[in-house]
Amino acid sequence: ISRSCVCTLLGKSSTGAMGDMQHFCLRWNNYQSSITSAFENLRDDEDFVDVTLACDGKSLKAHRVVLSACSPYFRELLKSTPCKHPVIVLQDVMFEDLHALVEFIYHGEVNVRQRSLSSFLKTAEVLRVSGLTQQSEQAVSMGLDKSGGLPDGRGSPLHP
Repeated sequence: ISRSCVCTLLGKSSTGAMGDMQHFCLRWNNYQSSITSAFENLRDDEDFVDVTLACDGKSLKAHRVVLSACSPYFRELLKSTPCKHPVIVLQDVMFEDLHALVEFIYHGEVNVRQRSLSSFLKTAEVLRVSGLTQQSEQAVSMGLDKSGGLPDGRGSPLHP
């Protein structure tokens, strides 16, 4: 198997008690894009998925570590869940919004129709998705309560 080097080797030297010692910094040049692509492929192939998100009678699979890294809501919820493969039923969440949010989490971007944008952003606020949410004070001004409830007072999107 032939592989090309995708690392940058940066030399650093320091003087220690034992004399000169040289340290090297090895850097993976395309680390972020490679890791992002790897997680996308794992999800697309459903390899190592360990959580199912469900709403509107539909479901999709994801990785707990990825959801947790991008949403304090999912992190808190999944840390307190002893199940190996939990099924999280999201009440009052449209599947179109959930699917788009998971796409955003895995890809860092998503295309949303104008008619769906308001609902999408409200769901992102409820689920506290990084990159799409503001501080809780701003969420209150948008009509969401501090507990993460929906504007009409329905509370948490989790099915009891």
